[in-house]
Amino acid sequence: MFLKNLFSGSKQGIGIELTPERLNIVQLKKQGQAYKLVNYISEEMPEDLIQDGQITNPPELVDLLQTVLAEYKIKTKKVATAIPGRDVVTRLIPVPAELDDRELRDMVLNQEAGLYLPFPREEADVDYQKLGFFVDEDGIEKVQVLLVAARRDITDLYLNTFQEAGLEVDVLEISSFSLIRTIRQQLRQFSSQEAVAIADIEFDNTEISIVVDGVPHFSRTVPLGAFQIQNALARAMNLPPSRNTELLQGMTVPLSPGGDMTGNTTTSNPGAAAILRVLGELADELRRSIDFYLNQDENLEVAQLLLAGPGGGLGQLDEFFTPRLSVPTSHIDPIEALSLEVDEEIPQVQRPGMGVVLGLGLREV
Repeated sequence: MFLKNLFSGSKQGIGIELTPERLNIVQLKKQGQAYKLVNYISEEMPEDLIQDGQITNPPELVDLLQTVLAEYKIKTKKVATAIPGRDVVTRLIPVPAELDDRELRDMVLNQEAGLYLPFPREEADVDYQKLGFFVDEDGIEKVQVLLVAARRDITDLYLNTFQEAGLEVDVLEISSFSLIRTIRQQLRQFSSQEAVAIADIEFDNTEISIVVDGVPHFSRTVPLGAFQIQNALARAMNLPPSRNTELLQGMTVPLSPGGDMTGNTTTSNPGAAAILRVLGELADELRRSIDFYLNQDENLEVAQLLLAGPGGGLGQLDEFFTPRLSVPTSHIDPIEALSLEVDEEIPQVQRPGMGVVLGLGLREV
C-alpha cells in the first residue's frame, strides 16, 4: 500500500493529529466558498504513547481515541491523519517528459525511488505527484515529480492503530503537507522566484520546510521544540521539568538577556537567558538550512520565514528571528488564513499550533 490517498480527495470525515503532547481533532464544514469549524478538540496525550514521532503504545492510543471520540459524540469513522516529516523522504526528481502515465509510474516507483531512500525499497511505501514541465540546461523537456516515501512499518502501525480504534484512515500524509495546505493562500502571495521558509515548532522538534510555489523543495527536522524551550526555563528558575508546555503560552520572548517574559527589562533574568540560548540554537539551525538551500540555486531568495506549531505562537518570536536571519518573519494564523468561521474565539497564541490539524480537516470536507 502506498501513502494513502496522498494526492487525492475524500469526503466527510475528521482530521486527527497525533503529537507527543496532544491529541488534536478537527471537523470542518464547507459553507459556500468558506469553512466553518464544527469541532476542535485538543486533549493531553499521556506520556510514552508517541515518541520520536512514532506510535509506541498502540493499545493505549486505541483506548484514548475511542474515549475522546465517544466523549465528544463524534460518529464519523473516516479520518485523515499524518506522520511527521522526520520519518519521511521527499525529493523533487526530473524525469523525461515523453513518458506516458504508466511508464512514469514504473520509472518513479520501481527505478528512481530506490536511488533516494535510506532504507530498502521493498520496505517503503512510496507515492508521487507530477508537477510542472520544464526545460533542463541541455534543452531537454522534462517533468518535475514530487516523490514521497516512508518506511512501511511506520505507515502500517498508523493504519492498524486507527483500524483497531474502529476508524478508517482514507488519507495518510505528511504533517508538513497538511500545514502547507492550510496556508496555501498566504503562500500564493510569493512569486516562483521567492522561497518561503516554514519553521513548525512542535513539542520536541522543529520541522523546517522551504517551499516554492506551494511545493516543498527542502525539509529537515531538528531536535529543538517547545519542550526544550520550557525545560531550559524550568532549570534556570529551579522548577521541576514538565511535559505540559502551557507555561509558554502567553509568554513573550525577551529580546535581550536582561528582559523578562512580559516584555519588561530587568537587570538579570536567568530564565530569559536560558530561553534565548535555546532560541539562538534554533536560529543557527534555521540559518544552516536556509544557506544550504540557497547554495543549490543562486536564482532564488528566501522572502519570508513563517512560524507555526505550538511553539510558533510565542510573543515577539518573529522579532527575535528577523534580525538574526535577515529574513522577514511572521506567525501564521490558520484561522485567518482559511477565513474560518468559529463559534468560540480561539486565543491568538494557540492558533499557530492548529496549522497541521486544520490541513488534515480540509482533506475531509
